[in-house]
Amino acid sequence: MSRKGVKDTVFPSAEEDISSAGLAGDTPQTRSPSYRLAYADEEFLLRDELRPVRLQLELLKPDLLQEENGIDSTIVIFGSSRIPDRQAAEERLSRARQLAKKNPSDQAAARRLRVAERILQNTHYYDEARKLSRMITEYSQHSRLRKMVVITGGGPGIMEAANRGASEVGGKSIGLNIVLPFEQEPNPYITPELCFQFHYFAIRKMHFLKRARGLVAFPGGFGTLDELFETLTLVQTRKIKSVPIVLIGRDYWQRIINFDALVEEGVIEERDLSLFEFVDTAEEAWSVICSFYNL
Repeated sequence: MSRKGVKDTVFPSAEEDISSAGLAGDTPQTRSPSYRLAYADEEFLLRDELRPVRLQLELLKPDLLQEENGIDSTIVIFGSSRIPDRQAAEERLSRARQLAKKNPSDQAAARRLRVAERILQNTHYYDEARKLSRMITEYSQHSRLRKMVVITGGGPGIMEAANRGASEVGGKSIGLNIVLPFEQEPNPYITPELCFQFHYFAIRKMHFLKRARGLVAFPGGFGTLDELFETLTLVQTRKIKSVPIVLIGRDYWQRIINFDALVEEGVIEERDLSLFEFVDTAEEAWSVICSFYNL
């Protein structure tokens, strides 16, 4: 008689129960949706009343898989999905020029041309994100545990650059994608077994910060601002421990957000300005993180 390992359970697994349930005969009773095992009943799981269960599953699945992959800590890299690499930006600018040339009086075409020119100028942020991710990942690969693993929102632009940099030095990186009401897909540089998809923004943001040991924000729009201010608020209110928060692109951030005005208006304290640092390069950003942890 074979002996069970100490970790074995006397209860059948969920897979075994599903297999056993399929042995029942085909009758009106077994064909009824009510007869399905609850956890194998997709129609039931998608009911509005099951939202709390789906929230819990969305919290638990990425957590378990990161733990199984030995992810100890992460560095979050945020930034615009609309800042591509230089080649893509040059192609976009070429199309915008052709359109503006065909329609010289079209204000919309003129605006698209100006935006395309600006996007091309901003492609150096793509390069810096890629470089920073390589630096972080090279450190991560030399640590006993998977520490300081790069994590992004999983999309194109700056997020792609960060996942790409990690991939280029043979490291793993994480992507937390979100279901949107228009076509989108994860960038091809995310480690496949660490590529996740979320329905709930709140749960996604929790996973960004659960293992975070630093946050780097490149120029971005509403999404980047949302994630940056969420983190600043949590650190300011001491809901999470202090982590280095680095804003790459001093000119951009000081033009977009007047932090000094917030102090002058009395809505934040002057000491709150020390919660983050402005830098312009990947080397400076990594230096801030290293200094914070005495690496």
